[in-house]
Amino acid sequence: MKHFAVIGAGITGITTAWVLRQRGYDVTVFDRHRYPAMETSFANGGQLSASNAEVWTNINTILKGLKWLFKSDAPLSMNLRPSWHKYSWLASFASQCGNYEKNTVATAKLAIESRRYMAEFANAAGVEFDREDNGILHIYKKEADFAHAHKVTDMLAKAGLLRRQLTPEEVYETEPALQAKVLGGYFTDSDFTGDIHKFTNGLAEAARHAGVQFAMNTEITDIQHEGEGPHLFWKELDGEEKDKSFDGVVITAGVMSRKLASALGDRVNVYPVKGYSITVDLKDAASQAAAPRVSLLDDAAKIVTARLGRDRFRVAGTAEINGINYDIRADRIAPLTRWVQDNFPDISTKTVIPWAGLRPMMPSMMPHIAAGQKKGVFYNTGHGHLGWTLSCVSAQMIGDIVHAKSNHL
Repeated sequence: MKHFAVIGAGITGITTAWVLRQRGYDVTVFDRHRYPAMETSFANGGQLSASNAEVWTNINTILKGLKWLFKSDAPLSMNLRPSWHKYSWLASFASQCGNYEKNTVATAKLAIESRRYMAEFANAAGVEFDREDNGILHIYKKEADFAHAHKVTDMLAKAGLLRRQLTPEEVYETEPALQAKVLGGYFTDSDFTGDIHKFTNGLAEAARHAGVQFAMNTEITDIQHEGEGPHLFWKELDGEEKDKSFDGVVITAGVMSRKLASALGDRVNVYPVKGYSITVDLKDAASQAAAPRVSLLDDAAKIVTARLGRDRFRVAGTAEINGINYDIRADRIAPLTRWVQDNFPDISTKTVIPWAGLRPMMPSMMPHIAAGQKKGVFYNTGHGHLGWTLSCVSAQMIGDIVHAKSNHL
């Protein structure tokens, strides 16, 4: 039986390990943390959102980004300090504007397919993850944003995703807790929400019972290729150094994928785009009643929400281009808390847990799911702001690629 290493125990790594094990491979997952899902898969916005498949590579986004450069609490923030990778990546990002519609439609198709696989994985593994099938409601407060939404809806329809346009009255009927004034909205009843951390850890435990091995608290120090397959070198928590040859490796290491790919002679142009979230503890009955049950997406503010069970409310958003930097900035958290206060004033924000994670983003905003140049090397990374949404279909896709090449390993 062929033995594969999977580097990274986030949502992409765990779903990849699950698929490979289901297809009969021996699998060992490596991660530098003690538990799965401790970085970007820890506290994201919670949405499984085909309706949020629009890629960011359009001229309007770039113009807004330039306008926001010197506003610390804007949806987009960038550290202007010179960096070759940052500015070359931004140039590549801008060059993708011509593929805006094509990539949006392709992403939406993947997201729709991923829903089915997620349900299959959860059922097979017996995973509970605070899933809420209440749809996702996009809200609009300005005419220009609403007009753009009409165009996005037409693109999503080409992918087979239908969403309903709502009047202001219908928005409030859909989510009565919303207090802000809106011009209208779009509702996608087929989208849903859940807790990515619970799902990833639940699936990891099921994978462990199925025979997947986990090498946690380990740092990959080098990857070499011996002609027939990859050879991994790693350091354990106690400092002990180990190494082992594998028949194949799948790199699902998020923002570290670029460095690992470079060691194997491949170029995977992932850049870390930081996102922030807050988890509002709904400790009292009044806050629980005032929090929405329907997941929201405020397109202008670039903020998404998810109700996680009875007593948690997740609010996430913003993008920060600042390299590999895990700092949680107060000026980036404040707009999320303020958004809660403005839209749901009866929710108590006395207990708010801030978090930041680095989205691994390709310039095209399309995930990199492919074989490398060398035998037995594969990549499943670069999912950007839709890692949770696309994780299950991308795991199936890399499983298909591995299977197709397995006779040559």
